[in-house]
Amino acid sequence: MAFPSCARLLPSTPSTLTFVRFRAGAVSFLAPTPSPSATPRSSRNLALFCSSSTPAPQAAVEETKQPAPGGDEKAEPTVEELAGLLDIRVGRVVKAWRHPEADTLYVEEVDVGEAEPRTICSGLVNFLPIEELQDSSVVVLANLKPRNMRGIKSNGMLMAASDASHENVELLTPPEGSVPGERVWFGSEEEKDRQLDPASPNQVQKKKIWESVQPHLKTTDNCIAVLGEHPMRTSAGPVFCKSLQGARVS
Repeated sequence: MAFPSCARLLPSTPSTLTFVRFRAGAVSFLAPTPSPSATPRSSRNLALFCSSSTPAPQAAVEETKQPAPGGDEKAEPTVEELAGLLDIRVGRVVKAWRHPEADTLYVEEVDVGEAEPRTICSGLVNFLPIEELQDSSVVVLANLKPRNMRGIKSNGMLMAASDASHENVELLTPPEGSVPGERVWFGSEEEKDRQLDPASPNQVQKKKIWESVQPHLKTTDNCIAVLGEHPMRTSAGPVFCKSLQGARVS
């Protein structure tokens, strides 16, 4: 961008002309000082001469983007925090029968400490005799969205351990003395009182909470169910399976 450099030439007078130079950056202004007899308001016999000069380049000012106060970015929740949003409960199978429309499914009524037993469908027919399922203590993932399983709405999932080939499957079992409806947690006994409120079934589905937690669940050499190194437990002790070691939990 060019700035104009202008000089005004006043009519000649008997007085001596005095020139005053003003500088603003690279722009010069020359102005004669008129004699007292000059009429300041008159513009007659005035000639205006202008020229352009390019100012010296100025250093660019680098802007540094400052982070917003408080920060808008939130840290990703840990697997342990996500697991704390799952509503895993002790349950007891009140009744079990074969699904009339699916050869591989059992249907169970499970007491999870609510007014009425929950109806849950489980693909355990090929792994567990129905007599073993009846009246057994189980571990239930209770805040999954209901699913229609061949005409029967399933309201939860029985948690089980399975080997790598998925040929052997065993239900997770809460320790003796566990009460139906008690919420299961991961970690030490002291962490029971620090449990988060469970997420809603919609949140579990939308945020894929179960899908994020499940790969970190397994059984130890002692058949204890763990999340990483944190044992799954009730107030009566750790949750376990019958015999599968190093098995995945789902």
